[in-house]
Amino acid sequence: MARGTLRIHLGAAPGVGKTYAMLSEAHRRVERGTDCVVGLVEHHGRPRTRALLHGLEEVPRRRLEHRGATRTEMDLDAVLARRPEVVLVDELAHTNAPGSRNTERWQDVEELLAAGIDVISTVDIQHLESLGDVVESITGVRPRETVPDEVVRRADQVELVDMTPEALRRRLAHGNVHPPDKVDAALSNYFRPGNLTALRELALLWVADRVDEYLQQYRSEHGVRAIWGSRERIVVGLTGGPEGRTLIRRAVRLAEKGAGGEVMALYVARSDGLTSASPGELAVQRTLVEDLGGSFHHVVGDDIPTALLEFARGANATQIVLGASRRTGWQYVLGPGVGATVARDSGPDLDVHLITHDEVGKGRGLPAARGARLGRSRILAGWLTGVLGPLLLALLLKTALPDVGLANDMLLFLAFTVAAALLGGLLPALGSALVGSLLINWYFTPPVRTFTIAAPQNIVALVVFVGVAVSVASVVGLAARRTDQAARLRAEAETLSFLAGTVLRGETSVEALLDRVRETFAVDSVALLEREDDKAPWSCAGSVGAASAVPRPEDADVAVPVGDDMVLAISGRVLPASDRRVLAAFAAQAAVVLDRGRLQSQADRARELAEGNRIRTALLAAVSHDLRTPLAGIKASVSSLRSGDVAWSEEDRAELLEAIEEGADRLDHLVGNLLDMSRLQTGTVTPLIREVDLDEVVPLALGGMAEPGPAVVLDIPESLPMVATDTGLLERVVANVVENAVKYSPRDEPVLVAASTLADRVELRVVDRGPGVPDEVKERIFSPFQRHGDAPRGDGVGLGLAVARGFAEAMGITLQAEDTPGGGLTMVLSLPAAEGRPPDPATPSGTRAGAAPTGGEPFTHAAQNLQRPM
Repeated sequence: MARGTLRIHLGAAPGVGKTYAMLSEAHRRVERGTDCVVGLVEHHGRPRTRALLHGLEEVPRRRLEHRGATRTEMDLDAVLARRPEVVLVDELAHTNAPGSRNTERWQDVEELLAAGIDVISTVDIQHLESLGDVVESITGVRPRETVPDEVVRRADQVELVDMTPEALRRRLAHGNVHPPDKVDAALSNYFRPGNLTALRELALLWVADRVDEYLQQYRSEHGVRAIWGSRERIVVGLTGGPEGRTLIRRAVRLAEKGAGGEVMALYVARSDGLTSASPGELAVQRTLVEDLGGSFHHVVGDDIPTALLEFARGANATQIVLGASRRTGWQYVLGPGVGATVARDSGPDLDVHLITHDEVGKGRGLPAARGARLGRSRILAGWLTGVLGPLLLALLLKTALPDVGLANDMLLFLAFTVAAALLGGLLPALGSALVGSLLINWYFTPPVRTFTIAAPQNIVALVVFVGVAVSVASVVGLAARRTDQAARLRAEAETLSFLAGTVLRGETSVEALLDRVRETFAVDSVALLEREDDKAPWSCAGSVGAASAVPRPEDADVAVPVGDDMVLAISGRVLPASDRRVLAAFAAQAAVVLDRGRLQSQADRARELAEGNRIRTALLAAVSHDLRTPLAGIKASVSSLRSGDVAWSEEDRAELLEAIEEGADRLDHLVGNLLDMSRLQTGTVTPLIREVDLDEVVPLALGGMAEPGPAVVLDIPESLPMVATDTGLLERVVANVVENAVKYSPRDEPVLVAASTLADRVELRVVDRGPGVPDEVKERIFSPFQRHGDAPRGDGVGLGLAVARGFAEAMGITLQAEDTPGGGLTMVLSLPAAEGRPPDPATPSGTRAGAAPTGGEPFTHAAQNLQRPM
């Protein structure tokens, strides 16, 4: 069955028209005869959006009950049974209600796609998981519901629904987005012009990157080598010299002139020619380009201009920035230079900038490095010098200089042999020695024009000439090979140094390392394959590249084994054996990174198990003592009442029954806290977030506190905004925190529960005048089974604050401990304000309307610890 296609309408903020665009697309498809149904669409009471639902078939929603509230969600089973061609699923990042098959709505969409059903959905840029920190820094609110970036990136189509901030604010002011009573708060908070502009830029840049990925994939699949100047990309060629910093800064200035410009610094390590690079200077330049928003790349190539141009065309770059040559005048005899060659071969679609700098003309290092690897042109020049040179010399000596002498003739021929060795290496030198010896014997050794030698001393001289020529050629050829090996090893060392640097910088994911391999060796795709044993099939542990990963090592162009059951498979080109040594290091590092990730997962799991064992041990200790104490009291009271030897008075019987009731209450609260901690440890706490008023929740949390003790004073202004929270869990959090405050407060000092606003948060403070807690212990008191100070045994198992912190974090609430001015402890609950009633702008935070100057009116019930000690 073919997988369905996913189309996503992406917006910068709520209200830009994503759902409207999705419904319009559905109507177009229905008019074309497509079987299109509505799985779930949230119109939020907007009349124009609701009107578009007319004419579309809607699959009835599923109703779910949770904590007395009813929620509706998409009925996934009904949609699968209906099996339409296309289904509309709004708000991809939505978290499903408890009781649904999947926790997240995007998981429902994955099931629909796997069943071959096409899906059209919507999502705001703020809900992408990777942008949570950025959105929080812009708006001050961290999105609670997110969707993994990979889910959106895998979409077959991503359509941006764009709107200017001014137009969106006008739509909001006209009541087309939120109800009239929420418009003012929205305009002055989340929908401020600055927020909307920043979110719009995020959406535009994200979609631009996604389009760029599509373009790169298309160019790779179709083998497009020409530059498509859809975006300014500037490649900076680095040599490792100090001028690189100037080039990077100039390239960044060029990129800033065009919107969305990108800078890529490139260092080419080769065996035959670039001036030795300073690893320290390269590290500085890498840091500089990354700090300026660019990226650093390292490739291996024997020809600098070719490597530069291939990288630029592969990256679809539009400009290349190079430094003016550092060579002195005489060094230009060796060639035109990298800059001139790149400018000549770049073509009309790639601009080349040559930047002057302070190092121009100061020399580019020893030219001997050019002989590290002899190219075809030099080998050809060596043969021409070694063969044609002696012929021309013989002609010159016979016609113009006939009386030079045999010894001088041999020295002149030997000079051509040495020149051939310097240019072309060993073989041209040997050929020159052979040709020179034959010419000397034929033309200059009596009797001439024959290969016969009359004088014995001439035989010795000719033998010495041949020996010297062969020796010189061997020495020069050996030096060239040693130079080639040294330069090759230097290039390998640079590549391995770069590999080590990536690991030290934290690039420890397998995909990041494989991408470095693909980039360094200019191949199409790289995959890390593994198997459990020799008979098991190969599986892919990680892959990068345009082409899909090869299923077996036999299908790859290069396969580097890592142990017995792991192989690094490369497709795109066959690498020489010299490169495979470095590739083996990459392969070993990839295996180490993979093993490290798995060991980290096992270590995390082991820590979880160790924490679970610690809690279970503490639980056994609590059960052995704290639970047995009230049980012993209950048993003693019951045994006394059942005894027939004593005639109990009505007062005695009432006292014993009261002791039984008190012990049962303590047991109930202790067991309740233990069960709550168990839920938190297993991750089964699922909050039902909705908008509520604090002045409705807090009194309910304190309603059971009816025994004599310190009073609880409430200061909850009615002008506070509503908060987004789970009512039941918040009641438990407030109750546990207040009980802890009551337990440690003196009987003549009331506990104050006050609320106020701070930016887009609502803070609930529980203030006591007890002994307080030192700073170093403030976090420890939230750990399970911790009791601070002189709290007696039997006064609780130390779970109250731990449960409160766990429930608070599950709802996206922070719970912190602070010192009370003048002595005591203050617990601060920070809750997110809902998009409901805004705070009264005329009332400053901390002095809300309706707040009494001395802390408000005391709560109607006196409060004491309900035998749920912390």
